[in-house]
Amino acid sequence: MSRYAGHTARKRFGQNFLADPHYVARIVDAVSPRPGDNVVEIGPGLAALTRSLIERAGHVTAIEIDRDLAARLANDIPPDRLTLVIADALTVDFAKLGSSLRVVGNLPYNISSPLLFHLAQHDAVLRDVHVMLQREVVARMTASPGTPDYGRLTVMLQVRFAVTRLFTVPAGAFRPQPKVESAIARLTPLRDAKPAIADAALFERLVAASFGQRRKTLRNALRDVCDEAVLIEGGIDPGARGETLSIGDFVRVANLAAIRLRRA
Repeated sequence: MSRYAGHTARKRFGQNFLADPHYVARIVDAVSPRPGDNVVEIGPGLAALTRSLIERAGHVTAIEIDRDLAARLANDIPPDRLTLVIADALTVDFAKLGSSLRVVGNLPYNISSPLLFHLAQHDAVLRDVHVMLQREVVARMTASPGTPDYGRLTVMLQVRFAVTRLFTVPAGAFRPQPKVESAIARLTPLRDAKPAIADAALFERLVAASFGQRRKTLRNALRDVCDEAVLIEGGIDPGARGETLSIGDFVRVANLAAIRLRRA
């Protein structure tokens, strides 16, 4: 167990606390919160970011799963400056926290992808998202078709957000120090530019199947989702692999598959 600032970091919560003031300042500058912004922080931990966000925005809603840390935060920061939600962020209905949310978080590595998928479901109430993640995860989030990092996470995020990698944060900026480097990513909802998806559940199934076994051709990977004729109608070679399709290709094929299902 590793102790920092009087707290024993809990591995089950993936706790690595940002401790370098330089990177705290860089992150807050990247978010650039203003008074009145609806700032929601996931995993405030020891409040390194929280206090700086409050200084700029006036108030922060913080989601913390660790009850010991939540009690510490409640004791240190008055309720008119900090609203605490003691919960697993994966279970939080972000729509209940208001609109135009500015989400900030140092996301635990062990739940980063599920949490990003969960946030994506709430894109309608988000203004922007700034998250710190393992550098390799940010590479997947920002990847382009045809590259090794391009996959399910890429498609499911980029169909809803413009995703930008901002800067890296070295392992030495954390206590306890992780074995990997981190990076900051900004996600901005596409709003009117978001492609229309006829059947969201079908789209998710199609994308997941396309990357389930990366070496499979789409003809085989999508056998249980849509037939080869849908791919051909969508201008896609059935012998291609999922990593070669653009976001627009996935949307087009999924929408054609939805039409066929309705006609069946």
